[in-house]
Formats: sequence, C-alpha cells, structure tokens
Amino acid sequence: MKLANCAIKACTLSLILFGGAALSQASTLSNVIPQVQQNVVIAANTYKPGINRVTFTSEGERLVGNLYLPANYKPGDKLPTVIVTGAWMTIKEQMPATYAKKLAEQGFAAFAFDFRTFGESGGKVRNFESPNGKIKDIKNAVSFLQTVDAVDSSKIAGLGICASAGYMTVAAAEDSRIKSLVTVAPWIHDTAILNTVYGGEKAVQEKIQIGQAAREKFEKTGKVESVPAASRTDKNAPMFGEIDYYLNPQRGAIPQWDNKFAVASWAEWLTFKPMSQAKNINVPTLFVHSEKAAIPDGARQFFNNIPAKNKSFVWLDNRTQFDFYDQEGTVNQAVAEVSKFLKKSL
Repeated sequence: MKLANCAIKACTLSLILFGGAALSQASTLSNVIPQVQQNVVIAANTYKPGINRVTFTSEGERLVGNLYLPANYKPGDKLPTVIVTGAWMTIKEQMPATYAKKLAEQGFAAFAFDFRTFGESGGKVRNFESPNGKIKDIKNAVSFLQTVDAVDSSKIAGLGICASAGYMTVAAAEDSRIKSLVTVAPWIHDTAILNTVYGGEKAVQEKIQIGQAAREKFEKTGKVESVPAASRTDKNAPMFGEIDYYLNPQRGAIPQWDNKFAVASWAEWLTFKPMSQAKNINVPTLFVHSEKAAIPDGARQFFNNIPAKNKSFVWLDNRTQFDFYDQEGTVNQAVAEVSKFLKKSL
C-alpha cells in the first residue's frame, strides 16, 4: 500500500476511523483500575501479585506507575519485565493497562506508568507531548525497575504502542539495559510521512510555528494553551472526527484521561525524527502491525534498516489502529506473539 493511501485510510490524526466492536469495560478497564487503591503507594520491595502502585523520579518529576505481577508471584522471584507505553497523549489506564495485565498473566512483570505532564505524574506544561522527555522517562523507568526485587534487571524489555513505539526505539538504541524491543501498531514517521499526514510541508511548518508560539506564551505567562486531544467538532484537535476509541467512555474516554493536547507539543512532535535510529538497534526486535493500521510503510522502513539479525515482523490481517488498543481478538493475538517472542529473547 502506498504511503499516501495508507495515511489517508489509516492515520489516526485527522481521519475518521472505527476500531470495531468495543470491548466492554467489564472485560477490560474496569477489571484493571479498581484493583489499584488510588493514592496508596506500595512500600519499596513489598510487592504482591496483581497491581502495585509505585512512584519514581525522572529529572526531578514524580512519576506514577503500576507494576503488574503474575498471580503466582512470591517474594524472591526474579521476573523478566516489560515496560509498556501507549499512544501519544494517553495514560497508563488506557492501552498500556490492557497489555500489561495480559503480559502479567503470561508470567511477566509488566510496568505501565504516566509520562511527565500526563495522568497522575508531575510536570507543569500539562499534556505536553514531548518525545525527548518521554524517552528520558523510559530510561528512568529502567533505572527504577533495576531497584525492584521482583525484577530480573538483566531481562528488561520495552514495548511501545503507536506513537510511543518511536520513543521506545530511540530508548532501546541508546540504552543497553533494554534487552529486547517490541512495537505494536507502531507509528514511526520521517519528514515525508509527516508531510503526507499533515497536508504538506507548509502545513507542517505552520503547526511548528503555532507550537513554538504556545511554548513562548507559557514561558511568559505560565498559562498552558490546550485543545481537545480528540473531538468530533473542534477542528483544532489533533485527532478530529468520529474516533470511537477516544470518544467512547466504554473504550478509551475514561474519567482519568484529560482529553487535552498542549498546543506547544506541535513543535517537538513534528521535529522528532526517530527513523535514523534504526541502524543503532542491536537487540532482538519484534514488530506487530497491520496494513490497515497507521502508516505501515513507516514501520516497514524502520524495520528493514535494523541491522540486528534477531528480528521479526508479524502482520495481522484487516486490523485498524484502534483494534490494537482494546479489541479482544486483536490484543490477544498481539500479546501471544509478544509473549512467545520475549520468552525466547529475554
């Protein structure tokens, strides 16, 4: 599929996409969230099976995360561990929770956390999509996990979903403590892809200028200029249209999510170019994607430039981007591939 057609049909940013029949909250998020006692942080290394609420620090910011441990976990166990990160502008209770819970059921420790400025984590420019900041947060999550008794510090993997796949690939390229790399429905762009998705070079430059102006406004006034992250009516939303996952309370529109996008994000998001990092990936790597999901040509290009010999690309048929977020059949198939891969590579 040509990039232009892919971007028109599959990109999640400016188009109308449907993720199929939604999972009910009873089978996904509502089973995950109530197990965590809000504002109760687990004392260091007193972890129990299930979800353990933890905090750690990244460049002075307090980040909040959930460490998922298998039902048969017992003190003294050292588990292979997966850091799970989600789509841009999302929080740990959305698609990261879905994957982390299922990976724990497969015997892994799984760690989902709120990046700086999102969810329960700190940060003044709220809902600021900073690729550079998020990459640093991933690396600091690795540092935190290496202090956790339940974690085998020599067996830490990174799993990035959608936009955070780009962040996770850079982290894996730069941080040798990440021993395996997995992406699910990866959004990995370069200049040509951005121009296709956002209507040309001029439109991209205009968004960058808008982002720079919003950042300058914050630095002068302390006020964060925001727009809805997803909207049916506000064309300023980066995800505009009938995007069911982000607008349906039974799916991703959960109460914990602000549904906001800091306009200042445009400058950093549109100048972030992870594609060149492919040549620096030297760990076992798995990509799981679909031709009907977002920009598969970007994922294909990145994957083909990875020099590591231990790499696999699994293509699932007829899955939209949002199917990978919460649709039972798609998620289960993706998790099965991830689990099989990690049990061999970690």
